[in-house]
Amino acid sequence: MNRRARIALVLMAVAGALALPAAAWAHAVLERTTPVPSSVVNRTPPVVLLTYSEAVEPRFAIVSVTDAGGGQQIAGSPRRSAADPTTLVVPLRRLSQGWYLVYWRVVSVDGHPVRGAFTFAVGPNPGPAPQFPVPSISETAATPRLITARAIVFLSVMAAIGLFILRIATARPVVRRVPEARLRAVSIAFWIAAVIALIATPVYVVMATAQFALRSVFDFGDVLPLVRDSAFGRGLLDLELAFGLFVLAAALALWVDRPERAQRSIAELLAGAGALLAAGATLLIPGLSGHAAQTSPRGLTLVLDWLHLVAGSVWVGGLIGLLVLWWSLPAARRVAGLMVCVPRFSNTAFVSVVALIGSGIGASLIHLPTLSSLWQTSYGQALLVKIGLLCAALLLAQVNLLRTRPRLAASRERPELGAGAAALLRRLVSAEILLVAAAVVAAAVLSSLPPPAKALAAVGGATRVGPGPVKEVLTRNGYRIELRVSPNRAAAPNMFAIRISRDGKPVRHASVIAGFAMLDMEMGIQRYVLPELAPGLYERAVPALVMVGHWGLSFEITPPGVQAFTFTLVDRTTG
Repeated sequence: MNRRARIALVLMAVAGALALPAAAWAHAVLERTTPVPSSVVNRTPPVVLLTYSEAVEPRFAIVSVTDAGGGQQIAGSPRRSAADPTTLVVPLRRLSQGWYLVYWRVVSVDGHPVRGAFTFAVGPNPGPAPQFPVPSISETAATPRLITARAIVFLSVMAAIGLFILRIATARPVVRRVPEARLRAVSIAFWIAAVIALIATPVYVVMATAQFALRSVFDFGDVLPLVRDSAFGRGLLDLELAFGLFVLAAALALWVDRPERAQRSIAELLAGAGALLAAGATLLIPGLSGHAAQTSPRGLTLVLDWLHLVAGSVWVGGLIGLLVLWWSLPAARRVAGLMVCVPRFSNTAFVSVVALIGSGIGASLIHLPTLSSLWQTSYGQALLVKIGLLCAALLLAQVNLLRTRPRLAASRERPELGAGAAALLRRLVSAEILLVAAAVVAAAVLSSLPPPAKALAAVGGATRVGPGPVKEVLTRNGYRIELRVSPNRAAAPNMFAIRISRDGKPVRHASVIAGFAMLDMEMGIQRYVLPELAPGLYERAVPALVMVGHWGLSFEITPPGVQAFTFTLVDRTTG
């Protein structure tokens, strides 16, 4: 590889390091309810219907319906609608006249818990809505122990697959070309990574299931029956099964492999191909069981997700294998062994890095609504950390390409260069492994956070308001607009009022439409008409802010005989 190609690699890494983790892309969100939030119904509804953007498991769902005094009004546990798997049905007792709070908590396909609340009333004269004490409607799957467990699972699975590829393909010629060289240590490293993955995966499933079911991790009698009741749990158990089959196939391939022979036998070829196919199937499961399989275009997102994991596995497992090979080779044969293996791994790593970058860029174009969402959202900030770690690892890889590999090649004619090049390789590869492992941890954090909502693309540099009551004065198209939002709390009846004037006179008979878009996760946009209650005053209490977080508030105003104009705010809502 010439200097120009190497410089291009660095530039591509810096420009394209927007590599997203293979995992979840969205959360289950509440799309519609019966009764409608903040509505008044004349008769007691027999059930509350909650329809989400994806099917949720009733056994993980928590739904309460309470009156103003805190009395529980549900008549049974939530169940899935027979007609619509995305709808939960909650049976109710007979309700008296008054207001009621519906509080819900569900677990998404990817294992992310989501909460929310809304109110409705039974009429015909329910009176003013009370201020309900609302339980916390903020929850995250990004807890330290779950992130650690998730990182261990994926790092060990990826390392085992990458170590197998290095052992069966990249490092194989070392045995034939270097006397006394053996690959036993690389095989042992593969088995260690495989055993860790086989143990860590079910442990992580139990830990996550316990947290999402709000039970103790040691309460096995309640937790174990639930592990396959969520798509998240089923996906990880399927990953365990597929990985176990890969380990068996890899064991057979290693058993029949004879690296001292230049030509592989048919048995070796078939066993190696079978193990590689099993590895590919294993790395496809996270996408199939997560939101990559539900994101349009489905085929493209699955391919990008799979390619990202394959490239990462080849890279991280190969680095670990290279370090193990360095330690296991006899000191007198170390430089000779590295001269065989390092150039071959460099070529493989280059292809994997290009694939890693390409899949990351493709996924970024699909899922990141704006460039600014990189630094304006928690998801984007975690992604920036991952980008920094990957860039640092790629820079170390570049040093190996520019310095270590040429020195190893030159040691054929100048043996005094070999020992120094080998020592430099060990230090750089060790640091590179730590950085890539840290990037996998960052990916575990990313997969535990909701990605930015596409609604971010519409807010741009909008004025930011909140938390707490909002009083904002703006000027648009020659109109003076006074906006008030009170109390600006999630799951509470919020009053939105706009006073419009021009040249000191109220603007009457305008059309005012308010739109509400959740910016912290993907949700539908809610729209409400604000009626004119006094000259130039347009006001309405609406149940739009159903969750804690950042909301895009857009107001489309059409004065009589004048073209409509819109202004947007970003509101931070607390519980």
